[in-house]
Amino acid sequence: MAVKRRYESSYRQEQARRTRRAILDAAAVLFVTPGYAATPLTAVAASAGVAIQTVYKTFGTKQALLSALVDVTVAGDDEPVALAGRQFVADIRALPDARSKLARYARHLAETHARLAQMMLALATAATADPDAAAIWQKNADERRAGMTMFAADLAATGELRPDRTRDAVVDVLWLAMDVRNYDWLVRQRGWPVERFEQWYVDTVAAAVLTPR
Repeated sequence: MAVKRRYESSYRQEQARRTRRAILDAAAVLFVTPGYAATPLTAVAASAGVAIQTVYKTFGTKQALLSALVDVTVAGDDEPVALAGRQFVADIRALPDARSKLARYARHLAETHARLAQMMLALATAATADPDAAAIWQKNADERRAGMTMFAADLAATGELRPDRTRDAVVDVLWLAMDVRNYDWLVRQRGWPVERFEQWYVDTVAAAVLTPR
């Protein structure tokens, strides 16, 4: 009986994960077109093939669904692993010099933007008129700045930052350079190869915050 209960529990958990994923996938499409404000949760439920009550049970509110969607899209998965525990952060910290760290982050940034650019641009548009979307956009902006504050500290530990740049100034540059709108303009609209975008990121940030070679 114990084995059967474990099997049933495992099956229910897997079924819940699949349901959650289906709802997130549906929201990822509909929150871009026709857009967050124009998409009722009933439309998300219909697209995901679940009852509206299931959407409410899983996420509670439309804003919570949007927040979860942003978090999962940024992370690339729904594993409960904090930013500091992600592999790319460990990779960056293990590198010996600032330009190598910037190059590793540029690769992570390009991979992330390829996954989330369309949704984040739609969120930015929605945030101009919808308070829920504006709150999620601000939350993401705060998290990005916190991440860049951590990155700035790692770069500072190399001893390669320009002495005339304050820590806040370095964070500002990193925060600006990582903005998804840079990727959208250069890669998605201007057609830059991803490798050229990554090199642009490294060269731009290095010129602004690192001591000259």
